Amino acid sequence: MNSQRTADYRVVAGSDQQFAEPRAQFERMVSWLGSQEAAGATHSELEEELDAKGRELLRQLFQDHLRLRALRERRQPAVWGSDGEVRTHVRSCERPLMTMFGPVRVERLRYGQRGATSLFPADLALNLPLEEYSHGLRRRAAELAAKVSYEETVRCIGEHTGGKVPPRQAQELVRRAARDFDAFYAERSAPREEPTEDLLVLSLDGKGVVMRPDHLREATRKAAQQSAHKLGRRLSKGEKRNRKRMATVAAVYSIAPWSRAPEEVMAELRPARGAGKKKRPHARDKRVWASVEKNAEAVTRELFEEAQRRDPSHRRTWVVLVDGDREQIKRVRREAHRRGVEVDLVLDLIHVLEYLWKAAWCFFEEGDKAAERWVRERATRVLEGRSSEVAGGIRRSATRRGLEARKRKGVDACANYLLAKRELLRYDAYLRRGLPIATGVIEGACRHLIKDRLDITGARWGVAGAEAVLRLRALRSSGDFDDFWRFHLAHELQRNHLARFADAA
Repeated sequence: MNSQRTADYRVVAGSDQQFAEPRAQFERMVSWLGSQEAAGATHSELEEELDAKGRELLRQLFQDHLRLRALRERRQPAVWGSDGEVRTHVRSCERPLMTMFGPVRVERLRYGQRGATSLFPADLALNLPLEEYSHGLRRRAAELAAKVSYEETVRCIGEHTGGKVPPRQAQELVRRAARDFDAFYAERSAPREEPTEDLLVLSLDGKGVVMRPDHLREATRKAAQQSAHKLGRRLSKGEKRNRKRMATVAAVYSIAPWSRAPEEVMAELRPARGAGKKKRPHARDKRVWASVEKNAEAVTRELFEEAQRRDPSHRRTWVVLVDGDREQIKRVRREAHRRGVEVDLVLDLIHVLEYLWKAAWCFFEEGDKAAERWVRERATRVLEGRSSEVAGGIRRSATRRGLEARKRKGVDACANYLLAKRELLRYDAYLRRGLPIATGVIEGACRHLIKDRLDITGARWGVAGAEAVLRLRALRSSGDFDDFWRFHLAHELQRNHLARFADAA
């Protein structure tokens, strides 16, 4: 009984003494702010001084709190592990922790037994990471690396926090930060119930990422090995293609139907100056993501799983926007058939316009404004559901003008495309029903997720690093980062600590 009172007294006394130094530091800061020296400082000098001293004050407060918890930790006679082994050997120890405020030491009790892994109840209570760097630094590294290079990430952490993270450790923190991405979306509940008349839109695309040679897919790696650089270090035409690994980009969102006429669509593509835009519906509950690690078939399956989560009874209209790639269309149809859901396959209008422009330059000189009128007329007919007529018409025009084979390549490519994809070009019906006909959301996702970060000059990626950055950018783009981070910390607690104790309580 006396020993218990003695221990309690030490805790109370420790509580009073533990924060003496931070209190003194704070008083010194207050005293300095009232001094003549501070009175003559500029506001930026005040900021710098308070930033440096305030950060050290926070570090000391953090350190003293950890010491107080160590004083309050009660020694237990034994601790049981989930392996069924009991730990009865107890001793005090400490470990380093690099925090947002700077380095601290964590004192705690270690419970061990010969042949068994040691357990630390205090680590569980604090949800300490296995590595030296705090979850706060992990989050900061993840947020920065999703936007800027690792070199810049390390620099920003060093300049704007009290922590220090070397480049290699920063990359590891980012990979660990993204590890629960798939589990988060697999366990996530569906968005709020939406009107069944809202369209459920699915979209897919691909974008190449320059990889280190040993991280290319097998076929690409072999092609890269076989193609010697013809111009020394300078890449010749076509060689860059063999340095990339294809990332598959996916998007799911809801949008209200929006009926319009072909003329309205063409006016949207090039609105007149000063003309008021017709109010259009906006995408809601948008989720975008990309993967360079998984193949296109796996991402297509994830795309349909996300749509299924939002509309399990298939009561809504599912629209799948495609770019015309045959394998992509086959994958979509296979997945839809497997799930027993009817989908409206719509070919992206922008891809059609690209083919029309290729055909136009077979008839007009570069820069001729008449080419634009020509494209607009034929695009309008395609929107009216007359794609086969357009294909036949441009071929007849090329024949009447006597264009030789090499000069009419664009015409034949466009005509073949329109005829081969005519089942996906029923734009007249799509517009009446208010379906989207352009892949602006997925194009924006490709640009934001991949081009703006992974395609920066000189970047060469490994699969794990690229996948982690893609996941983190996707979370921010979809507005899910904060929810994900809470999920991630809960899973860190479970796998690093709770799973090791027989009775975590």
